[in-house]
Amino acid sequence: MTKKALVALDQGTTSSRAIVFDLEGRMLAVCNEEFPQIYPQPGWVEHDPKQILRTQISALQRAVRRSGLHPEEIAAIGITNQRETTLLWKRDTGECVANAIVWQCRRTAEQVEALVAAGHGEEITKRTGLIPDAYFSGTKLKWLLDKHGLREKAASGELCFGTVDSFLAWHLVSGHPHVIDATNASRTMLFNLREQRWDDELLKMLDIPAACLPQVVDSCGVIGTLDPEILGVPVPVAAMAGDQHASLFGQACFTPGSVKNTHGTGCFMLMNTGSQPAQKQGGMLSTMAWRLGGKASYATEGSVFIGGAVIQWLRDELKLIKNAAESEEIATSVEDTGGVFLVPAFTGLGAPWWDMYARGLMVGLTRGTGRAQIVRAALESIAFQSADLLATMAENCGFLPKELKVDGGASANGFLMQFEADIMGIPVVRPRIMETTAFGAALMAGIGVGIYASPEETARFWQRDLTFEPQMSQTKREELMGRWHEAVRRSLKWAEDT
Repeated sequence: MTKKALVALDQGTTSSRAIVFDLEGRMLAVCNEEFPQIYPQPGWVEHDPKQILRTQISALQRAVRRSGLHPEEIAAIGITNQRETTLLWKRDTGECVANAIVWQCRRTAEQVEALVAAGHGEEITKRTGLIPDAYFSGTKLKWLLDKHGLREKAASGELCFGTVDSFLAWHLVSGHPHVIDATNASRTMLFNLREQRWDDELLKMLDIPAACLPQVVDSCGVIGTLDPEILGVPVPVAAMAGDQHASLFGQACFTPGSVKNTHGTGCFMLMNTGSQPAQKQGGMLSTMAWRLGGKASYATEGSVFIGGAVIQWLRDELKLIKNAAESEEIATSVEDTGGVFLVPAFTGLGAPWWDMYARGLMVGLTRGTGRAQIVRAALESIAFQSADLLATMAENCGFLPKELKVDGGASANGFLMQFEADIMGIPVVRPRIMETTAFGAALMAGIGVGIYASPEETARFWQRDLTFEPQMSQTKREELMGRWHEAVRRSLKWAEDT
């Protein structure tokens, strides 16, 4: 049959999605399946691996049915995923030894502190481009090996470590390839960024056997074919990339200096830095953009741990809203927050603060504070955190980007996007396809099977939808950011002090 479509598997923190695109970049069908979050202790976050796999397969099957296409008409599948989340499974059965430890989880904070106290912090950053933090996979893997007494089995090759892309590839692709793409490898705190390989010194530092690590592959390229039992035909799986890297690709940020901000569970701002990692960190991370044909492209990144998740918190824990869309109407029902600032440091703070022990707080409450002010403060907190990322990025690279491309679920909120433009002082651009993470994975898969010759060829698919122009005065902007920073400072080291 003639090949008519590409499929992206977008395995995220709160749901598994599958989206079918035609070869001109138009969305044909989408399916989304949520799965539960597990919180064994304060600051700990886990996922059931069986739920990850079940929901992803179901979403794929349902999306293909909804598209009306025959599976043989699918040219390729691309996988994109929540990144640092860590899984460990048995090589002979595929059964995980424990729940997945989610990227948000803080359980290894003391391990990270010990590494820094032993003088390893600068060496880790030099080799990986990362700032030592419980966010990354390396200490999560060490914790699993230590907790369950599995180091000997890992050393003998009986166990497989992987991020979610590895886990899905092993379980969905015929022959069970044990692979990880370079973007996800760069988030483990075990990967030498410049040398593009697992780093022996870091493995020794964390006492992690190399035998359990996956093979590092390019972001684009066929790794095998989908198990025919899933769709009935062996479709090529031709791309793997972490969600933020796929989004950067889907936003057509192919030139150095182009920048995007994805509003998902967290907020992740990436700027393309070309063929070399950024020279200055300044609280930001150096990471992969993608790797094609063995050639590495790099990015600088700032990570906000709680972005869109604060909207879920309003819905699920505080019961202040019924759904995410309602938050915009409620926020615009008042002129401002009445002086309320919410710092959603529920699992610590990422860039540029990097405080594993920060915790959430709300300040400025008065007798007149109500539902609308709290909802608005929650939305504004997403923009304030993103503004901190952009300011740090601009300071590091020496210029303010001319515009910021946005995507992700919360980018549909017009109030939030306008406030983000106001507080940053630059235009915020929303594309017609906001599912840019899945879109990027699909385009990568198209390159992997030769439908598109290069990333630049896919740039024609990116189209501008709305541009939010800044309207706030510089004086007001500085006043609000000053108050925000005062609130953040009060949240720092909270858990450590108790």
